[in-house]
Amino acid sequence: SMVEADENINAQWAKVENQYQRRADLVPNLVNTVKGYAAHESETLEAVIAARSKATQITVDPANLTEENLQKYQEAQGELSSALGKLLAITENYPDFLELQAQLEGTENRIATERSRYTDAVNAYNKKIRKFPALITAKIFGFDAKPQFKAEASAAQAPTVEF
Repeated sequence: SMVEADENINAQWAKVENQYQRRADLVPNLVNTVKGYAAHESETLEAVIAARSKATQITVDPANLTEENLQKYQEAQGELSSALGKLLAITENYPDFLELQAQLEGTENRIATERSRYTDAVNAYNKKIRKFPALITAKIFGFDAKPQFKAEASAAQAPTVEF
């Protein structure tokens, strides 16, 4: 059952990455649409492009999922979220952008759902390997606790949007 729980975490992590990839794939369309309307907002667009590039360069192997690796991954995704938030604030006045915005919002909801499911899978696994007598087997065969997502430091403060 420990192997099954471990594989469940790997599968859930793949779903989390899939949704982050979906978001990364939407970003070029979003940026190109906005470019047509807001060429003067080049600083914001460049920040989104740079954040997307960084976010897609950092990957985490589920077999090597450590607190440090997860933290780096979350930081890169957090930068992309922040840049996208600024971009969305700029582009709300452009009607052609609304469809892409809806897709992006849906993707953000999917990311939250998959992260929640990953958290549930990790919680069940970590409980399983810490209970007696399973903890003996877990230690013998190297089943270590998996890390959870943690709220970003900036999550406690609402973003400020200024024009």
